[in-house]
Amino acid sequence: MDLTILLFGAVAVIAVFFIAAGTIGREAHRLDAFSPRVVYELATAMDFVAEHLPESTQARLTQDELRKLLVAHLSWLRARGLQPDRIMELRQEITDLVVVDETTAAAFLLGEAEKLGVAILDDVDVVQVVDAHLAYFAAIGAVGPQTSL
Repeated sequence: MDLTILLFGAVAVIAVFFIAAGTIGREAHRLDAFSPRVVYELATAMDFVAEHLPESTQARLTQDELRKLLVAHLSWLRARGLQPDRIMELRQEITDLVVVDETTAAAFLLGEAEKLGVAILDDVDVVQVVDAHLAYFAAIGAVGPQTSL
């Protein structure tokens, strides 16, 4: 073989390597600026919440009632701007401090339960649902840092 062909082949291999490394590095840096994709699945959330509820609460709530409470909680979170309009490639730009406290969420769900036709026999059931639902958010990585407020 001719030495020039080997030299051009080696230069081509090196050039392809550097182009690929540059492209992969650029994409890794670009993707690092975006929020991780967290997928909320209602069926999975229902299973998780149901498993983490005390037996007394499990005995008083049906699956349908639990589903209604979780959907109402999601609506409450959405009203506070905690569910993005676009879910693909959002930059991590936290400009507003949004605090979710269990007491406010539970109070909202207690009011919504009557509208939704969910019979709440003990107010603690709603508190347990909110706590377990927030634990699900933490488990899937959808919870930001805690504040000292």
